[in-house]
Amino acid sequence: MKKAIYISLIAAVLASCGGSGSNSLDEVIASKDVEAIRAKRNSVTEELKTLENQVKKLDEAIAELDDNSKLPLVSTITVNPEKFQHFLELQGDVKTDQNVLVYPEMAGTLYRVYVKEGQRVSKGQLLASIDDGGLSSQLAQLKTQAELSKTTFERQKRLWEQNIGSEIQYLQAKTNYEAQQNAVKQLESQVEKSSIRAPFSGIVDDVIKDQGTVVSPGPGSEVFRIVNLSDMYIDVEVPEAHLPNVTPGKLVDAYFPVLGETITTKVRQTGNFINPSNRSFIAEIPVPNKNGHIKPNLTAQVRINDYTNENAILIPQSIVSENAEGEQYVYAITEDNGEFTAKKLIIKPGKKQGDYLEVLEGISAGNQVIVEGARSIRDGQTVKVLDTTTTAKN
Repeated sequence: MKKAIYISLIAAVLASCGGSGSNSLDEVIASKDVEAIRAKRNSVTEELKTLENQVKKLDEAIAELDDNSKLPLVSTITVNPEKFQHFLELQGDVKTDQNVLVYPEMAGTLYRVYVKEGQRVSKGQLLASIDDGGLSSQLAQLKTQAELSKTTFERQKRLWEQNIGSEIQYLQAKTNYEAQQNAVKQLESQVEKSSIRAPFSGIVDDVIKDQGTVVSPGPGSEVFRIVNLSDMYIDVEVPEAHLPNVTPGKLVDAYFPVLGETITTKVRQTGNFINPSNRSFIAEIPVPNKNGHIKPNLTAQVRINDYTNENAILIPQSIVSENAEGEQYVYAITEDNGEFTAKKLIIKPGKKQGDYLEVLEGISAGNQVIVEGARSIRDGQTVKVLDTTTTAKN
């Protein structure tokens, strides 16, 4: 309305300068008389000032007569129940129980290495062999002696069953046979220690010792590092206050900043021990690793869904105020014969997530809550509503 009046007045100015003024203005400019042009400009400026004063008076009259122009302007949202998920944000490290250094079980020269770095191996696969120092030859001899003792025992047994020979001869043959069997098994166990085998299926991450190196059991004689990247998990320290809500099966979003990847998984298990130094417990979160990009000790940012409300009332946190008694409140509007009135509602807040707050008490579905203009109104004041949306998140 004000713009229309202002435009009309400007048009009047131009008209007063035009008509004959339009030709007169052109004639003054065409005369190229600087003094005449300046005089014309001063005349038009005075007329414009007169019209601006008239516009100001008209605005004052409109403001005095129009009651709506005095009302505070607000916008509202109509709150409706919606699903609300709260996430506990923590940081953890990727781990795997199948990341081990493989040591030799006997001393000797590393006779042969059968694998190379990056090679995928199966559980029990032969990785390297150590010179057994003649144990294999001793084992062959012992097996020959064991075969002889077996034959002797079987023959003595048949004779004893026919009541031929003495019982002591039978028992001696049996004892000798069993002793030879045990000796063979013991030496076989010793010879087997000269073979280094994969403890589980995985990838040879590092070949630490070269072929021909003298090795022995104990620290400093690691031969291989084997890692299984298919069975990995994130270890997260969770504050004890969240013990009732962080349980196996809870939904988790895990983000890896270095990779720029996010995966969705679930809590696999939680610890049964509270660490007294930081009052936390461990949550174990499995990590699907189909492409093999995720590595042990990688940092992960996890969001654990510790709370869900299928019919929550949500409002923006920015509209909540607090009174002298520490109560939190918002303003809603009531309507009576087309007139809108602000009403203060004391609320009981719930959990926060992002820019939104869950309201447990104080607001009902369908209430129109003021979101813009709430800071400049008071309880019971008449307001003018400019805009209303239907949900808190729109």
